[in-house]
Amino acid sequence: MSSPEPQVRATRNHATPSRSRGPVVAVTGAATGVGDLLTRRLAASQEIKQVIAIDERRGEVQDATWHILDVRDPAIADRLRGADVVVHLALDLDLESDPAARSAYNVRGAQTVLTAAAAAGVHRVVLCTSAMVYGALPDNDVPLSEDAELRATAEATGVGDLLEIERLGRRAPRAHPGLNVTVVRPAVLVGGTDTALTRYFESPRLLVVAGSRPTWQFCHVEDLVSALEYAALGRVEGEFAVGCDGWLEQEQVEELSGIRRMELPSTVALGAAARLHRIGLTPSPAGDLAYTMYPWVVSVSALHDAGWRPRWTNEQVLAALLEEVEGRHTVAGRRLGRKDATAAGAAGATVALLGTAAVVRRVRKARRRL
Repeated sequence: MSSPEPQVRATRNHATPSRSRGPVVAVTGAATGVGDLLTRRLAASQEIKQVIAIDERRGEVQDATWHILDVRDPAIADRLRGADVVVHLALDLDLESDPAARSAYNVRGAQTVLTAAAAAGVHRVVLCTSAMVYGALPDNDVPLSEDAELRATAEATGVGDLLEIERLGRRAPRAHPGLNVTVVRPAVLVGGTDTALTRYFESPRLLVVAGSRPTWQFCHVEDLVSALEYAALGRVEGEFAVGCDGWLEQEQVEELSGIRRMELPSTVALGAAARLHRIGLTPSPAGDLAYTMYPWVVSVSALHDAGWRPRWTNEQVLAALLEEVEGRHTVAGRRLGRKDATAAGAAGATVALLGTAAVVRRVRKARRRL
């Protein structure tokens, strides 16, 4: 991820009397994605005194104070002075990013923000990770309690970064007394997102590993944003999950989506996924498959106790996801263009089924001819 020269540009809003008692909230990663949506929501809220928006480029929210810099820059401490809360959303979880560069950005960014927030006298930092940190395992309770042990490994896309960010978050209050850290863990996030789990629904068949027990819990980005607002206002603290109530079994997902399954033995599925990733044909490591094999549904009781309720159901989010990915073609985790899908789709599907070196070579030749 590029690191432009730090610069500062500000568009200041004038707090009205009705906002005078609310907190000043800083949002990192405020120009795009979840950060943009949260910045808009907070800027429109009468419960927020002021929004400080931080990103490497200026976003479109006018009623915010913008600072343009990389979150890894220690100068961020000066930009956070006067803030009561920081919501850290500047994360790179792009499937196509170089893994080493992605990890360096994510971990260093979180570390810098936590240290800078403490130096600036910020009272609370809100970190957003994922319910994936619990791990997808065959013996998981359904649902998991929010205080369940984090048993994920670093084998899935970005999960190692999220585990390290959570470790930094747990250490920060000990290193910086007076700083509180809240951790928000969304389920499968849907709404303008591109992950290995959303790409699962772009395939012509839903891969099911024989003997596995998939369960699906979704979180619409609108519900995540409202949960982050709750955290920023201090209505819920600690470590908690956010998502739809309940879950869907794999059979329900297939019935609702109309996409039939392709069932494979685990050795074939995992072996093919590992080979495809190793030779660079797919962006997703084999560890991503676990989250489509085993349950990692989490209770959202902390938010419920605080009075929060999701606006979306699992069925509604799945429908929204299917509408969003319509027309996209993914084979074995690799997104294909329309022409590519037609020419190489059958070969790619065969790779997913067999994972043999000979077929991989044929796919590579087909790609060179396109």
